[in-house]
Amino acid sequence: MKHKMGPFALSILAILADQASKAFIVRNWPAPNTFIADVFGNGFLEIYHVRNTAIAFSLGHNFPDWIKPVLFVVLPLVVLVSLVVYYMKSDEFTTTQRWALAGILGGGLGNLIDRIFRPAGVVDFISVKFYGLFGLSRWPTFNLADSFVVIFGLLLLYTVFMADRAGRKAKKE
Repeated sequence: MKHKMGPFALSILAILADQASKAFIVRNWPAPNTFIADVFGNGFLEIYHVRNTAIAFSLGHNFPDWIKPVLFVVLPLVVLVSLVVYYMKSDEFTTTQRWALAGILGGGLGNLIDRIFRPAGVVDFISVKFYGLFGLSRWPTFNLADSFVVIFGLLLLYTVFMADRAGRKAKKE
């Protein structure tokens, strides 16, 4: 059981880092849509205070107000609770996969806290130059919770892909 509980320290760390960074932004620059800083002085990394009333990439910002709590709070909560239940019941995950799932959980909960307790929307503040890739001059503004979900989601996919690849290789031998 200890090997299952340990990774939740990462979830807690993710939530604390995410909420502390958002509180810092809101406390020091309370007005949304505020430019704060060009970190390196070359436009690559900029800090803004923006609010997102939808989900990733502002998807669903035009949805009717009555559906947003269901899609942006209840559904993610059900997914996160299901993830924890499956995580606790399963012995199929590797150690790396357990830590990756914990990182995803922490990031997901960080944004869910904002959706519940910040009526103006999720606090986003990191803006990165994207050099025209996918037609974007800048990547959509994000926060630490988003970073945890993406980084640990990619790690989880990588470990699943590598395990599948190893399994196929073993079958050939």
